[in-house]
Amino acid sequence: MSAPFIPKRPVVTAYPKMPEAFTEAEAISAFLKEKGMDAPVGSLYDENLRKRVKKGEFDMLITVGGDGSVLRAGHLCAPSGVPILGVNLGRLGFLIQIDRKEWREYFEKLLNGEAWIENRMMLRAEHLRAGESLGQSNALNEVVVGRGQNLRPVRLTAFVDTRQLTSYVADGLIAATATGSTAYALAAGGPILPPELRNILLVPIAPHLSVDRAVVLAAGSSVHIVIKSENAVLSVDGQPPTPLMEDDQVMVTAADVTAQFVRFGDPGYFYRNITAHMNENSLGFPR
Repeated sequence: MSAPFIPKRPVVTAYPKMPEAFTEAEAISAFLKEKGMDAPVGSLYDENLRKRVKKGEFDMLITVGGDGSVLRAGHLCAPSGVPILGVNLGRLGFLIQIDRKEWREYFEKLLNGEAWIENRMMLRAEHLRAGESLGQSNALNEVVVGRGQNLRPVRLTAFVDTRQLTSYVADGLIAATATGSTAYALAAGGPILPPELRNILLVPIAPHLSVDRAVVLAAGSSVHIVIKSENAVLSVDGQPPTPLMEDDQVMVTAADVTAQFVRFGDPGYFYRNITAHMNENSLGFPR
């Protein structure tokens, strides 16, 4: 566990499509003001606020919403090294430790020096065509090469550190971080990895007569996906897909930036969180 963390210049952001998020964000800001901290409130999409975060004006970003809000905050904050604290208004909250009913007690702990910073690896995805880079972006959860609107499976060949791993005929292939192992990769049948791991997880989606097992790569490995059909798309952290052409390549490596999260208690919080979600989902089903 890292040294205790006490912020001095927090900012509170809300997910704009949840009106109650702004109400909660204002309450958090008022609470911090009472404690002698100025904590401005804004939308995660506000361009002026985003510029201020990128300039390093704040030393912590509080985001009120769900896991999607934390993903967006991760993309914004990682390059500037700004830690994120999520307050959950959504349904799942795998990335969030604090529920809307309990943030006051956690903020008291935060100001008492009872919080610590958790570092999570991100991925960098680069789209290449005929050796030329067409763009790159970072992912906190996953990079997906999959079929677009077309119902036909895609054909892909995956290389690990330049050595061919295997070829897939599938709905797609997920390259996930440990953080992303509880997202799309989990729904596709992949294992759950502890958040501190710096491994890339490869999970095929609905493979057809090809390798159907997830593969956990050694930390530091890179993945090179070669597209062998015409109907593939690239999507990073669920963002709108980019069309891919046959023979395009997607390079996936560890990003040079890290997402930082403000955490409480011992690192075992991760397993408690998962167990709570699993139990919640099993309620109402026959045992």
